[in-house]
Amino acid sequence: MDKENLTGYTLEELEDFAERIGEKRFRGRQLFSWIYQKKITDFADMTNIAKALRSKLTDIAEIGQLQLEEKASSPASDSIKYLFRLKNGHFVESVYIPEAGRRTLCVSSQVGCALKCAFCATGKIGFKKNLSAGEIVDQVLQVERDIGVELTNIVFMGMGEPFMNYDEVLKACYLIRHEEGLAIGYRHIVISTAGIVPAIYRYTEEGHRFKLAISLNSPFNETRTKLMPISGKYSLDKLMEAIRYYVRKSRRRPTFEYVLLADINDRRQDALQLKKLVQDIPCKINLIPYNPTLETFQSPATEHIERFAEWLRPIKAPISVRWSKGADIEAACGQLAGKR
Repeated sequence: MDKENLTGYTLEELEDFAERIGEKRFRGRQLFSWIYQKKITDFADMTNIAKALRSKLTDIAEIGQLQLEEKASSPASDSIKYLFRLKNGHFVESVYIPEAGRRTLCVSSQVGCALKCAFCATGKIGFKKNLSAGEIVDQVLQVERDIGVELTNIVFMGMGEPFMNYDEVLKACYLIRHEEGLAIGYRHIVISTAGIVPAIYRYTEEGHRFKLAISLNSPFNETRTKLMPISGKYSLDKLMEAIRYYVRKSRRRPTFEYVLLADINDRRQDALQLKKLVQDIPCKINLIPYNPTLETFQSPATEHIERFAEWLRPIKAPISVRWSKGADIEAACGQLAGKR
């Protein structure tokens, strides 16, 4: 008989589990603390639980959704890329990025991706599977155990489109945020989307407080559709309407992510149109030089990247150039493909 895997269960679900196996509900709260706060994977180590119950739990349940297959460290940035095997044999990757007092983990939400963005390695492998909340959270738990310190930030910018796995991603976010568990605050969890318009409206209506980032990459719908086919289904105009609604309703600032591709979206006219597109939206803009992934694209020269940023000014939105970490181990933005 397959054991019941408890990683990914909420506090209420663990209390229900305790009741189902004939125990008091408070045992579920103890399990929640051991799994998410103390990050214990062996029931035998749960010292405030009676020995008989620990033995019973070992027989019927298990903790942990993923198996660590490989990890690679970047000498240039101290980033670490983790390759995890799922129980069904698929692979996903996560990237740990330490910098300036922040310890960020970039997590995956799907095996592969259906959106087929032209510049992204994940899109080239196609869509394989949505990750469960347990498979998402286990990336965080395993990395914290490996590095020996608590993470400060989580970004859903790894493999997959988070808003095409909406329910499990939001469940994982609340597990990561829970004050009796990993306790990473709302402002330190970022969900990035390529522009799934109905999900943005749903996210807004439901009042979630995690940060929202939009992968924009062109202010012209024709160019954006070539780079990101999802723009053919949800046009740039429809996307911007959804973002304006999000800003009005939530009173929060989204971040626009803009991957700079030489001679494609890095012209002066692109900068001026981008400036016009977001001028009435309180937001942040992250310019991301393209990381070498596919031969079709190149990153602009450093001086041109700086020039593009200057073309955007003056603008109310803070602008930053986000130099990706881990390109030397194929762990930077757009490079993850779940491979050995």
